[in-house]
Amino acid sequence: MSFFWFLFFSAHFAIATSLVQLEDNDLRHKLSGMHLSLYHVTSLDPSLTSNSKSPISYSDIFNKDQDRVRYIQSKLANKVDVKSSDRTLGPKLVSTPLKSGLSIGSGNYYVKVGFGTPPKFSSMIVDTGSSLSWLQCKPCAVSCHPQVDPIFDPSTSKSYKTLPCSSTQCSSLKASTLNDPGCSTSTKACVYKASYGDSSFSIGYLSQDVFTFAPSYTIPGFVFGCGQDNQGLFGRAAGILGLANDKLSLIGQLSNKNGYGFSYCLPTSFSSPNSSKEGFLSIGTSSFPPSSSFKFTPLIKNPKIHSLYFVDLSVITVAGKPLGVAASSYKVPTIIDSGTVITRLPMSVYTALSNSFVKILSKKYPQVPGFSILDTCFKGSLKDLSSAVPEIQIVFQGGANLALKPENTLLEIEDGTTCLAIAGSPEDNPIAIIGNFQQQTFTVAYDVANSKVGFAPAGCQ
Repeated sequence: MSFFWFLFFSAHFAIATSLVQLEDNDLRHKLSGMHLSLYHVTSLDPSLTSNSKSPISYSDIFNKDQDRVRYIQSKLANKVDVKSSDRTLGPKLVSTPLKSGLSIGSGNYYVKVGFGTPPKFSSMIVDTGSSLSWLQCKPCAVSCHPQVDPIFDPSTSKSYKTLPCSSTQCSSLKASTLNDPGCSTSTKACVYKASYGDSSFSIGYLSQDVFTFAPSYTIPGFVFGCGQDNQGLFGRAAGILGLANDKLSLIGQLSNKNGYGFSYCLPTSFSSPNSSKEGFLSIGTSSFPPSSSFKFTPLIKNPKIHSLYFVDLSVITVAGKPLGVAASSYKVPTIIDSGTVITRLPMSVYTALSNSFVKILSKKYPQVPGFSILDTCFKGSLKDLSSAVPEIQIVFQGGANLALKPENTLLEIEDGTTCLAIAGSPEDNPIAIIGNFQQQTFTVAYDVANSKVGFAPAGCQ
């Protein structure tokens, strides 16, 4: 699912203008660390997975994934100077369950969080590439897509309010969304405009309300978008929970209270789409467990996109042997991203990886034609190939690494066809993105205050 934010005014000018001119329809009502379970979107709607091994089309997932990657590449090719402010550490931690999202048409992960007083809980896709959080809101003045939870109704919240065009938060939208805010002609409420690489978009009122991250942890005055026109490929999630390095993101708004950092563990999804396995999302700097197996690599500031999490890629090994490529081949912008599914590597690195992989596996399992963006495929099931698959290690500056298990390496596209779940990026605009498929079961800790990100194995199943 292409959940990386990019906001452009011209493509949706007519839609935004019509929304700004709408009456508010009674939308102007008055209205420590954290740990949540994290789920893949598969578990949102079991009916979508009960009769098939693959709950949604891999072609759809890969197409959305490719749109996201193309957008990130386009932003890196053109300077977008959007700065984020520094934060200080804090002592608190809260967490929530994090689950797989395949069942609602997404290769990403979701949490259940509440908005309003009393809180109404919604399934929100977690995205490290998004700054502004938003969810669909009644009266859905233009359009709302189907979602598994009841659509949030601001009129039922005692603490809800829209933010005026004159507010500092409205002024911050340009930096957070790369688009100028609008202003309602009737109520002077601030209007956000958000769009994604796959042409999905959300437009609505910039709002504040009580945010319930966990049953015992609420945040008053949380700033988010209350979407009145939401169209595109969001699956059946209620909206997006932004975790980018930006002051309007979830971690940006909680940094003074919880410390500027977060961690998560993504549970396995594609190998067991009907599973109820859950991971976690923890907010706060105390979410980084002391462990000898936990290794960090520096976060790198990229002048073109300040809100994403860049690192330096050092080397990739297959069965303990480094790929036979020049060190300079790894010197491309490299991003850790929860919203991209399949890892992308510079084409020269990917080609060397594919060749090494084929050399080992093709001795027992014949190659078969590729599928979509995956072109290194074999005849055999994931279970069959798992015993023969060589370990791939993705190593970052300072020695932090992801030692990939078969479940992080191979994807069974259909019965009897299994592919290497890594793809190449074009040579004319090379980029490396470490996608969520390769991050599964690792605890990934973003210590933004100290400019580093770390990995530890076996954080969840």
